[in-house]
Amino acid sequence: MNLSHSLSVVARHLPGSPAITSTDGILSYGAFEDQVARIAGALQQHHRLPTASRVALVMDNCGAYLPALFGIWRAGLAAVPVNSKLHAKEVAWILDNAEAKLVLASEAHAAALTSLGGAQPPIIAVPSAGWRHMLAAEPVYAAPTDPEAEAWLFYTSGTTGRPKGAVLTHRNLLFCCHAYYADIDFVDARDCFVSAAPLSHGAGLYALPHILRGSHQIVLPGFDVAEVLALFGSYSRVSMFAAPTMLSRLIADGRAGATDTRGLKTLIYGGAPMYVSDLTNAIAQFGPKFFQLYGQGEAPMTISGLTKRMHADYFERRDYTRLGSAGIARTGCAFRVVDPDGCDVPIGDIGEIITKSDCVMRGYWNNSDATRRSLHQGWLWTGDLGSVDADGFLTLKDRSKDMIISGGSNIYPREIEEVLLTHPDVVECAVVSRPHADWGEEVVAYVVAKPGGAPPDASVLDALCLANIARFKRPKSYRFIGSLPKSNYGKILKTELRLMLQREIEGNNST
Repeated sequence: MNLSHSLSVVARHLPGSPAITSTDGILSYGAFEDQVARIAGALQQHHRLPTASRVALVMDNCGAYLPALFGIWRAGLAAVPVNSKLHAKEVAWILDNAEAKLVLASEAHAAALTSLGGAQPPIIAVPSAGWRHMLAAEPVYAAPTDPEAEAWLFYTSGTTGRPKGAVLTHRNLLFCCHAYYADIDFVDARDCFVSAAPLSHGAGLYALPHILRGSHQIVLPGFDVAEVLALFGSYSRVSMFAAPTMLSRLIADGRAGATDTRGLKTLIYGGAPMYVSDLTNAIAQFGPKFFQLYGQGEAPMTISGLTKRMHADYFERRDYTRLGSAGIARTGCAFRVVDPDGCDVPIGDIGEIITKSDCVMRGYWNNSDATRRSLHQGWLWTGDLGSVDADGFLTLKDRSKDMIISGGSNIYPREIEEVLLTHPDVVECAVVSRPHADWGEEVVAYVVAKPGGAPPDASVLDALCLANIARFKRPKSYRFIGSLPKSNYGKILKTELRLMLQREIEGNNST
């Protein structure tokens, strides 16, 4: 069933209940449904978009995001949520690859995309006269009924440096909602969900199980510690998703211990490794209100999990091994740890994690080769390495790709390397990560300059990156060396570069 059908049911039952609170004010479920119906009407009647067309959302967190998303679904279309932190050139590539027929964008992003020129789909700024015109269209109340229709085209970067669009259906997203009710919380109109992480991210999908049950969505422009702590004291039955860096900032803030946080019901974390020391501090401060999830864009937020009860038990027992695990398979999900041939490795051994469930994507948009590599033998091959113990607990070990996770955001080295290599004085480069106390990891670039010439200034390389990729992806430090370490086959040995960084860190710590 189309997700917007469930919104209609809730709005009919709870028309006056608060649906969305944002800087734009409070929207009731009745008003939410009315906006959704009118946006759908505009998409069908004015823009005349054929069924299953893609509509991109290049929007910051705001009160209009969720009505736009559900309006796209009500019209029988597929949403393409785009990370608003991306550079306009990166966004333009996604729009072209997705064959987006229309773009709904926050004002600044609309202006940035327009300034690029070239062939682009129509762009409607939110807010603008065009947006107000959509909200005044004739409403469409009947929702499509095909659960296999495309709903969410989520672009997740690949090792080639170009993003891949994971195609998720309404059935996939409904399964995620049902798994939420089974494993995390069964929610209703008394609950509220705080969206402090980007709604365009997988974290945004966790608003869905709350909307489908009539709970109150509080949409924040971004993550602010003081604002989040105040919400914990102002509301009851509060749930929120937090990347580990967000959780670390919460517990490190002196106001956390002095704030009334009894309203916090569930804090879901995931998306990057969580230090056990931070987790134990968080449990000591907020109580056993945590749920850890492991998933990825291709199986959004739903592979394995460590429940609130498990957090309480293992914290009390001081079982830090279990607290550091990624938990057990989510309800309706299966995972295995296998060798390259797809055979299960022995208990405790490291292999690649593969998973199967109704939340696994249909495939990658217009990328059959990548789909065959990721979906084969009936399983999604995650590219993550881990081990499983005799009780079925999964522990993540490493990533088979060279992905860097900084502040909960995925960064793929090759797209940075490709930008740096456009500088005429750069012959070779390699991007790796080093640990960062607040962000988990940060980007470091090793650069080899043209023979006989001086290395380009780091500020010049920084400007080059800022002109082509998102700010959060750019290297935080540059190392200029004579040559990169390579294997006998000419492959750059990033392991050696990481060891060089580690020795540098250890040397600095010893002085």
